[in-house]
Amino acid sequence: MPVAYPVTQRLSTRLSILDRYVLRQLLLALVATTGALAVLIWLTQSLHFVSLVVGRGLSLRVFIQLTSLLIPSFVAVILPITTFVVVQFVYQRLGSDRELTVMQAAGLSPFMMARPALLCAAISTLICFMLNLWIVPASYHAFRQYEYQIRNKMAAFLIQDGVFTQVSDNMTVYIRARDENGMLHGIMVEDDRQPDAQATILAEEGSLVIINDQPRVVLFNGSRQEIDRKTGRLNVLSFARNTIDLTSSHGPHARQPDANELPLSELLHPNLRQFSPRDEKKMIIEGWRRLASPFCAFSFAMIGLLSALGGGFSRHGNITRPVAATLAVVAMQSLTLLVQNLASRNLTLIPLMWVCAIVPGLVCLAILFWPEAGSRRAAPRAQSPQ
Repeated sequence: MPVAYPVTQRLSTRLSILDRYVLRQLLLALVATTGALAVLIWLTQSLHFVSLVVGRGLSLRVFIQLTSLLIPSFVAVILPITTFVVVQFVYQRLGSDRELTVMQAAGLSPFMMARPALLCAAISTLICFMLNLWIVPASYHAFRQYEYQIRNKMAAFLIQDGVFTQVSDNMTVYIRARDENGMLHGIMVEDDRQPDAQATILAEEGSLVIINDQPRVVLFNGSRQEIDRKTGRLNVLSFARNTIDLTSSHGPHARQPDANELPLSELLHPNLRQFSPRDEKKMIIEGWRRLASPFCAFSFAMIGLLSALGGGFSRHGNITRPVAATLAVVAMQSLTLLVQNLASRNLTLIPLMWVCAIVPGLVCLAILFWPEAGSRRAAPRAQSPQ
C-alpha cells in the first residue's frame, strides 16, 4: 500500500485495494442486514394472511407465493435505513480498530476514506430507484391480482362441510356434506350480488366445475327464493338443474387498482375517468415520492459517514455522535412523512419533498469535504511567488 496518494490518483475513478476492502465490508453488511430485516418484516406481515390458510385451507406453497410478492416493497422501505446503519457501523468499527487512524497517517484525505461509503450510497440509491419505479409496482400488482383470485375464485373450491363459507364479499355458501366422489349434498347459497334481487338458493345436490376458467357450482333439484322489493311477495322458482357462478358478478378485471401498483406515468397523469377526483392528489404525491425517496438512502449514508469521520478520535469511544446521527435520521424520516402529508393537501409543497430527501446529504458532504477543498485551493496560493 503506498504511503500517500498524489492528487491525480486521489481523483482517479479506479478503486484501490483499500477501497475494495472497505466497499466489500459495506456491501456484505448491507445485503445481510437488509435481507434479515426484510425476512423479519415478511414474517410479521404474513400473520395478516394466516386466516387464508386457516379459514380457507390454502396450501403452504400458495401462502408463500402470495406473501413473497410483498418482499420488494419491504426492501424499498428499509434499504435507506440499513444503508445508514451499515455505513455507521462499518466506519465506527474501522475507527475503533484504529484502521482510520492508520489511513490518515498514510496520507489519505477524508474524501479517499469516504469514497467506499459514497459508492455504497450510490448503489443503494440506484437500487431504490429500480425498486420504486419498476420492481415494486409490478410485484404489488401481481400480489393484488393473486390475492383477488384467492378470495374470489380459489375460495370457491375450499368450501368446508358444515361451515358457512364466504366465497366473496356478497356471497355465502353452506354445504351439509361431501361424498367421496366430490358430490355436494344439502346446499344453500346466499346470493347478494344484485342488491335489488337478493336470493337464497337451496339444492339437494351439486358439484363444483370449471367453465371458461371460472369456478361454478352445478345444482340439482333445488329452488330459488327471492323477495320482490315492490310487492314484498316471496317468489319461489323450482329447478331440476341450475348453474351458479361463484365469482364476483363484475368479473376479475373490475378490481380497482391501487396507487402502489400503478406505473409512474399514470400516477403523475392520473385518468380521472377511472378514479375519483379526490384520489388525484394522492396519486400525484405517490409518483413524486417514488422519484424523491431514493435520495434518502444517499442522505442517510452521508449522516452516518459524518458521524464516523467528523470530529476527533476517542480512545474510549464516542457514543454522542452515533446517537445524534440516529436522532437526525429519525427526525429526517418524520419530517419527510410530514411533508408528504402536507403536500397531499397542497401540491405546491411538492418541492419540499426533494429538499427533505437531498439537502441533508449535501449539507453533510459540505461539512466533511469543504475544509479539504479549501486547503487544496490555499496550497497553490502559498507556493506562488510573492
